[in-house]
Amino acid sequence: MRLNDTVRIEAPIETVWAFMTNADEVARCAPGVESVEEIEKDKKYKAVASVGFGNIKVKFTADIEFAELQEPNYGKLMAHGTAPGSAADVMVEMKFAEAGPSATDFIWVADVTIMGTIAALANRMMGSVTRKLAGEFFNNVKKNIEK
Repeated sequence: MRLNDTVRIEAPIETVWAFMTNADEVARCAPGVESVEEIEKDKKYKAVASVGFGNIKVKFTADIEFAELQEPNYGKLMAHGTAPGSAADVMVEMKFAEAGPSATDFIWVADVTIMGTIAALANRMMGSVTRKLAGEFFNNVKKNIEK
């Protein structure tokens, strides 16, 4: 499944870059994230998150890595998560574009692949749930950066 959007954030590009490449800041905004542990400074992390698909709730443990960072314009993130009987692979590309002296367009594309039991049980709901979680995440990001 491919998701993409452009989010206008009322803050300078440097502020948005610093926030979106800080795992602790991002984790506080992401629905369902229970913990994030830094494995390699500013590069690799381990996270635990719970995601609900209707009445099905799954706890994923994920390995996350910044595969590429070109400050302050581009970043690529890779993640592989596992849950009992299921797995997920995610690749996110992030582009940061100045939209004026104090605004940034955050352009993102995410390729999400979910396999196993959860994919079979929740296939019809995955798109809408994933879009809902992305919307909640960016609302939280904007609240934290635009204060």
